[in-house]
Amino acid sequence: MPNIPDDIFTEPADVSPDTLGNLGPLRRLAGVWEADRGVDVSPKAHGPERREYRERIRMDPIDPQANGPQLLYGLRYHIHINTSEEAITFHDQVGYWLWEPATGLIMQTIAIPRGQVVLAGGFATADARTLSVEARRGDTRFGISSTTFLEEAFRTDYYRIDITFNDDGTWTYLTRTDLVIRGKGEPFNHHDTNTMRRVAPPQPNPLAEIQAETAG
Repeated sequence: MPNIPDDIFTEPADVSPDTLGNLGPLRRLAGVWEADRGVDVSPKAHGPERREYRERIRMDPIDPQANGPQLLYGLRYHIHINTSEEAITFHDQVGYWLWEPATGLIMQTIAIPRGQVVLAGGFATADARTLSVEARRGDTRFGISSTTFLEEAFRTDYYRIDITFNDDGTWTYLTRTDLVIRGKGEPFNHHDTNTMRRVAPPQPNPLAEIQAETAG
């Protein structure tokens, strides 16, 4: 919030129960998505390795959230990735995409089951066709926290995701993660890209469903 009010406790009175209608640019991400042409470039002992992967993402609207006067609408997401060569999980990730209508702030939270969490931030207009958020190690607002092994052996200094909404209803992402690898010189640009297609529509958030049932 660029201008924090004197009253930091009172929550906003004008809160819509309809999260889907108040997600701004994040509305385009709501639903269930799949793709099988993802590309991952990651570091290995012998050098960069390129892997293709298939991906499923579920993004569900959550009820409005308030930090005192700050009002956020958002999506809870789960990403699951594997490869055509094996059924075991290649990557698993959970978190939230959040939108603050009053300021245009966008946030992405990331948690992966290898001892790492991220809070990334950026800004966009409600009708934006592209989104970008980023985080840096050491930033107390939009930062990166890793377990001891990752911090010492594969330190993440920077994270960024760029999303483009395509005219056919798909969306394409490119992630960049700068890794400082023990024993190596320059940081390694670990990156992933894929184009997601919706396979199921989003469901209303719980509060919106309750109000719809009551009205009916």
